[in-house]
Amino acid sequence: MAKGLPKRTENYSEWYNEIVKRADLAENSSVRGCMVIKPYGFAIWEKMQRALDDMFKETGHVNAYFPLFVPKSFLEKEEEHAEGFAKECAVVTHYRLKANPDGKGLVVDPNAKLEEELIVRPTSETVIWNTYKGWIQSWRDLPILVNQWCNVVRWEMRTRLFLRTAEFLWQEGHTAHATREEAVEETERMLGVYARFAEEWMALPVIQGTKTASERFAGAEDTLCIEAMMQDGKALQSGTSHFLGQNFAKSFDVKFVNKENQLEYAWATSWGVSTRMMGALVMAHSDDHGLVLPPKLAPIQVVIVPIYKTPEELAVISETVDPIVKELKAAGVIVKYDDADNQRSGWKFAEYELRGVPVRLGLGSRDLENGTIEVARRDNLTKESVAIEGVVEHVKVLLDEIQANLFDRALKFREENTHIIDTWEDFKTQIERGGFIMSHWDGTAETEEKIKEETKATIRCIPFNSITEMGKCVYSGKDSARRVVFARAY
Repeated sequence: MAKGLPKRTENYSEWYNEIVKRADLAENSSVRGCMVIKPYGFAIWEKMQRALDDMFKETGHVNAYFPLFVPKSFLEKEEEHAEGFAKECAVVTHYRLKANPDGKGLVVDPNAKLEEELIVRPTSETVIWNTYKGWIQSWRDLPILVNQWCNVVRWEMRTRLFLRTAEFLWQEGHTAHATREEAVEETERMLGVYARFAEEWMALPVIQGTKTASERFAGAEDTLCIEAMMQDGKALQSGTSHFLGQNFAKSFDVKFVNKENQLEYAWATSWGVSTRMMGALVMAHSDDHGLVLPPKLAPIQVVIVPIYKTPEELAVISETVDPIVKELKAAGVIVKYDDADNQRSGWKFAEYELRGVPVRLGLGSRDLENGTIEVARRDNLTKESVAIEGVVEHVKVLLDEIQANLFDRALKFREENTHIIDTWEDFKTQIERGGFIMSHWDGTAETEEKIKEETKATIRCIPFNSITEMGKCVYSGKDSARRVVFARAY
């Protein structure tokens, strides 16, 4: 339960780790750097998947699956891409084990060395574009709008559950187009899908923008992103969409005959979000009592806990609860009636609070006499008595209110912790306090790197809605046309 849970203000990192573990979302695996996503945590991820998958299909995309293993030669074909991922790759060199001649355990069979090493996919652009070469001959074959749900491996040295693990789950979209304009439009469209999912489902306000050249995806011409603020003031990149130009088509010789009967290279995009979104969900909304979940992503939206002393009392309460459960289910609400006798009602209240269930209904003999039921909200920890007859309609409205309240609360927090800064001294002072900083930047990679070296702050994005406003770079003093978002980040 939440007893002894670290406070956010005292140790944010420990608070996060403890919530993930105590709310039964995930735990560290015996495999270094990897995690076990537990059933309750995976139920949240499944709801994320379902919502996103529906959005992808609404925009014309279909799912497919590509190999886990990427030949090393594929990765080498796109030079920038290879350089960007080389240090994170897990490499398969042999295909067989054998009994140890010393009689203890197993050893790698030296005779089973692969002719070419295989990379456990860190991302799938190379293996997918090698495949697309056989799919694309004419403009009539385009566009190809494919997504895959899978796992990837990026060998991290310092890991944290959901936020950074050696293996994680994600989706990756990979599309091919006949024109540059179509590919750019696709890149922007899919970022919009991510932003809508973050705000409407996760109740997480995000800033949409463009990454600087040094922060782009390896092999991309342009990277768009959504950035969210966590409760410690740090940024979390919550989704990216990449315009790949013709880079991968050229690397894998993917050409097509266009409408003018001329041969040209296809245009590409890729885009993805991962189980890192689970970390964002925890850090954006939760409190010192435990997990707080937006109703749209909660595995249990409403829990009903009977308060009783005897089996006879429970039987009477259950008669009242049964039609409430049926009505809520009929209304599309995910409800659980917890009448198990293995724990007392007080323990259950604390446990469901810790696990972030949005609404809890408590019903005892005294409530039955009064014709009321206790309704507790997880978002603001308030309680009220509601007439039993009207509780279903009340709960339906309440779930929408909680969803909206979580978004409004997170948006207010971001606005209160976003600062317009014009001097370097003020910048250094504010970055220690946290939050987003809106400052001018001279557009050079050198200045960007110097700011990162001296403050650990990075340019999170150049916002789409950034207004042209001439000023001086906060670091170099050179001319600048707009402000960008600086922050320390996960």
